[in-house]
Amino acid sequence: MAEDALNFDDVAEGDAAEPRSHTLTRTDLVRYSGASGDFNPMHTDDVAAREAGLPGVFGHGMFTAGLLATAVTDYVGIGNLRSYRVRFTRQTWPGEVLTTKVTVTGKRVEDGEKLVDLACEVVNGDGEVKVAGSAVGVAS
Repeated sequence: MAEDALNFDDVAEGDAAEPRSHTLTRTDLVRYSGASGDFNPMHTDDVAAREAGLPGVFGHGMFTAGLLATAVTDYVGIGNLRSYRVRFTRQTWPGEVLTTKVTVTGKRVEDGEKLVDLACEVVNGDGEVKVAGSAVGVAS
């Protein structure tokens, strides 16, 4: 267990991590394409995206999931994440401000480990959920 773990006795249902916000840019899309190897033109080529009936390029779901994963691990501590599950609910668009929400939904002891259950999501400025999921962290 990492030293920055949540303290089981100090965390309660309804507690929340500090939100993190990021404005999605076209540069993010190009850099993520190169880093991930995901060169789907829907993420980097406006002409191709428009020809496919979209208003333009959109963000990689895994980029947004990564923003959320960072918020979760910052909250529970590096090395303290036991599970992380997400589903992509809406596309993200350049210029959108994406904000993480991580909320404690419960705590329990299982096989001697103190576990904290979390609901997590990324929303845009209009409150639209872009990624929704859950996570479990181990506490000290």
